[in-house]
Amino acid sequence: MSEGEKDGNYCSICGGIPPDRITTKRILIDGKETGIDHLDFVFDEVKKLNLENNAVLTEELLKRVKVFNYVPTRKTAEYGVALLGEYRKFADMK
Repeated sequence: MSEGEKDGNYCSICGGIPPDRITTKRILIDGKETGIDHLDFVFDEVKKLNLENNAVLTEELLKRVKVFNYVPTRKTAEYGVALLGEYRKFADMK
């Protein structure tokens, strides 16, 4: 890397992640606001599967969210409930 060249993309104002590159969404999980990275991407991919069964949907959402995020084993059920609820809102808007 040459001098003056940056490693990655940074906001020219604050030096953090540029707002258009933020992929983390916040949802309530067990009453606590929790950031989930790539949530819109996960929802878009699951929507393409045309699943109807809540148990199957929840399993698919959890599987895909775990690729990008840590999901504590003890909180898996709570994450599943929250993800399904948010997914239903997302699907109703589209």
